[in-house]
Amino acid sequence: MPWDDRWTVDHKLKLLFPSPQVSSDTAREEVMIINDLLRKARKEGTFKVLEKWRDELYTIHGSNMLITMERSGSPLFGIVTYGVHMTTYVHTKEGMKIWVPRRAKGKTYGGMMDNTVAGGLATGEDPFDCMVREAAEEASFSEDLVRSNAKPCGTISYFSFRDEQAGGEMGLLQPEVQYVYDMEVGPDVAPKPCDDEVEDFRLWTVAEVQDALSDGQFKPNCALLLLDFFIRHGILTSDNEEHYVEIVSRLHRKLPFPTVTAM
Repeated sequence: MPWDDRWTVDHKLKLLFPSPQVSSDTAREEVMIINDLLRKARKEGTFKVLEKWRDELYTIHGSNMLITMERSGSPLFGIVTYGVHMTTYVHTKEGMKIWVPRRAKGKTYGGMMDNTVAGGLATGEDPFDCMVREAAEEASFSEDLVRSNAKPCGTISYFSFRDEQAGGEMGLLQPEVQYVYDMEVGPDVAPKPCDDEVEDFRLWTVAEVQDALSDGQFKPNCALLLLDFFIRHGILTSDNEEHYVEIVSRLHRKLPFPTVTAM
């Protein structure tokens, strides 16, 4: 990392922090120092992960000030990131079916299966408002449909291990928290791709989703969301899964970092 004299780096204690000058707006200066560093690293080609620059800010929690960072740089610092994921399902004569999208080939984890709607939570954005926005952008769901039918179902938390399909450097560990939503719709409602995130949507039976999970077809964190969905809907139970307790526990990992306290 191309540190400059505005950073204090202690390699022995493995600590680093921006060191703003005496200022009436310390938070703004710290944000500038952090993102100046990332822009410099991007310009110099220091890290491949910065090639997917998003111009989107994520919040660094744990400070009494609002400190933000460019989204693409978050894996380099290992900050806790947040997102929203929704599973949309239908009850049919054949049983429950789930709307499953295939990710566009040009995206990270290209061609893999995903949750019906999902996206990152940017600084200052309310989780449910984020879900409404993502549902319109990715699945062409109307705001009224989502606000009337989507149900909050808690969160899951875990460490993401970035592999080759994630793009950029491999082996980076990133703690993540996802706000979880379910939305039951009728047979007359079908998602349609709206942006470049999704190739198409398939309406799969629970068995088809389970087979695809076993075959590794789902983006890793989306697979976790589906396990949580199956647990909450009584599909995955202690009667049919010997590792049930361990799975439930690992879906709600206690992260050793500051997390959001209010939105």
